[in-house]
Amino acid sequence: MYLIVVKFTVKPEHSDDWLDRVDSFTRATRREPGNLFFEWSRSAEEPDTFVLVEGFTDDGAAPHVNSEHFKQAMDDMRPALASTPRIISRQVEGSGWGPMGELQVD
Repeated sequence: MYLIVVKFTVKPEHSDDWLDRVDSFTRATRREPGNLFFEWSRSAEEPDTFVLVEGFTDDGAAPHVNSEHFKQAMDDMRPALASTPRIISRQVEGSGWGPMGELQVD
């Protein structure tokens, strides 16, 4: 599985409409055959920062970055960004979310 975490710092005037700006990209990505999850969060400490957590099958990451909706999203996002996004991208064992061993809830 490819696990990707991207941190986006958005210009303050675009913070409140960021999720609308990336909505079509999000919906299209979630429909990709190799997509396992694609989840946005907004920082509680930095309201202009959004974090995207993505999971793809081993064969799903390359088609994602080569898709038309990915290319369009890069153009759509650029004007609203305050800086270049920061990324962690790794191939890891597993195929999705699993239970946390240290904190079990019955």
